[in-house]
Formats: sequence, structure tokens, C-alpha cells
Amino acid sequence: MSLRPILEQRPAQPTMEGAGVHLHRAFGFQDPSELDPFLLFDDFRNDVPEHYAQGFPWHPHRGIETITYVLSGTVEHGDSLGNTGTLGAGDVQWMTAGSGIMHQEMPKGNDRGQMHGFQLWANLPSSLKMTAPRYQDVKGGDIPVITDDDGTTVRVVVGSFWGKTGPVDGIAADPQYLDISVPAGVKKTFKVDTYRRSFAYVFEGSAAFADASAPSGVLLEKEVAGQEVNIRDMSGNRTLIRFGTGDEITVQAGEDGVRFLLVSGAPIQEPVAWHGPIVMNTREELMTAMSELRNGTFIKPAH
Repeated sequence: MSLRPILEQRPAQPTMEGAGVHLHRAFGFQDPSELDPFLLFDDFRNDVPEHYAQGFPWHPHRGIETITYVLSGTVEHGDSLGNTGTLGAGDVQWMTAGSGIMHQEMPKGNDRGQMHGFQLWANLPSSLKMTAPRYQDVKGGDIPVITDDDGTTVRVVVGSFWGKTGPVDGIAADPQYLDISVPAGVKKTFKVDTYRRSFAYVFEGSAAFADASAPSGVLLEKEVAGQEVNIRDMSGNRTLIRFGTGDEITVQAGEDGVRFLLVSGAPIQEPVAWHGPIVMNTREELMTAMSELRNGTFIKPAH
């Protein structure tokens, strides 16, 4: 057994997308090999309706799969193929854009105006870039939840874990997508396939993710009582942890416990040429897609 070392630990950055949606981006539009096959991860959490109500109006996708996981509020979606639906709290949508789709997502808050969800982009290999689009909408009640003796709970959104298999299947990256809660003070080890790229995203509480050198956190400068001091910062809210190679990770939950996503997938290791949500392998393919958007041939007929 080998613990995965921590390659990087960084906070998600505030940004705006769609028609003015305020969100935090953990990664995206950087080096696509870092977390291959994953390209982008957004945390759209807000309790100010004006900061998300305009949503993500009609926009194209090609060559990728998008995974939307809603925790609070709802997301109404529709596409150019006539599909419509609503994702509620706990629901997941895995959309394979394939050859191309026009899509919109309109978030709405709960009765307190709160909206929270995540969107992850997974790349498609060249052999599947132009496959027919499809959806997998999964209700929260269909996602298996496992509770261990120490109170740790795991929602198996995608993949198999602790003897349970999530309801989403047939995904090119063969990913594992887990929503994990570890109680305060509990130390826990989780298995991860050695040959997959892996990251964790902490969105509630705090924790220390241990590697071979057992770090106590990242050394940061912070102001305490008016003084600049160096402190060890536990992996807190909206923190991305990118792991190296190994077959397990260990987490020590902080005093309030921790909740995080643990995501891994098989790297594709192909060239990436992308412009927003259109991801191809070459610049020529990308230019073809842009030309088709302009001339109205972007959406391919169903076979």
C-alpha cells in the first residue's frame, strides 16, 4: 500500500460564468494534463439570488461530458434535442455532449434563496468525440449511501466503492465520484486506483490530508490580532487537493468534521484543443466546430 502524496493544495477562485453567475472555480482552462481526464470543476454556491438567477443561457458543448451535482436548490435544464428536466437537491446529471448539443441550465434557490451545486467537465477520447449526445439523470434517492462504524458516510455518485455501485454507467473516463463526510476527529483511509488521476475538493469543515511526510497543513501568512504570522492552514472550505501516484489517501477530520468530494478517472493522454465548452484534439477540429456553429450545422442528426 502507498499513500498518494499531495502535489498541490489551493483555494477555488471566484469567477463569473453564464449570464453573471458568481461561482468558485477549483480548476479549468489551465494545463489539461494536470488532472486528465478532467478539465474543469466549478462550485456554484450562493445565497444571493441576484448572483445566480440569470443562469447559464443557451450555449454549445462538444467533445466532453458534464457532471452536475446539486446539493441545494434546483437546476432547470433544456437542450436543442428537446430534452427538459429539473435537478433537485441530491440529484445528478451526467451529460455526454459528444458530437454537439445546445444546452441551458437555470438555477433556482431553495425557500431560503440558497443554491449550491458542482459541475465537473470530463474529456472524451478522440474515438468518442463525435458520439451521439445522451443524458443520465439520477435522483438523489437512487444514489447509494454507505455509513461506516465510525460515522463516516459515502455517497457513491459514480463508480464502485465499499461494495456499492453508483447508478451512472458507460462513462468514457470510467470515473469514481464520491461525496464523503468524516466526523470530527476521525482519521480515515480511502482506497484509490493507482492508475487514475485523483483530486479531493473540500466544501464543508476542514481536514488534513496526509501523505508520506505527514504534513500538518500548508504554511501560509495570515493576520492574527493585527500581526502577520505564519500558520499551518488545514484544508478548509472550497479547497482543491491534487494527489500524486498511490493507491490510498488518508484524511484527518478537523474539529467540525469534513465533507469533500473524492474524484478519480483514467487519463486519456491525448492532445487537447479547446475553446470554452468545445473540446477537440486538434486546432483544425476546433475551427471546424466553430465554423459549424456559425453556419448552423453544429447539431448532428440522430442516426
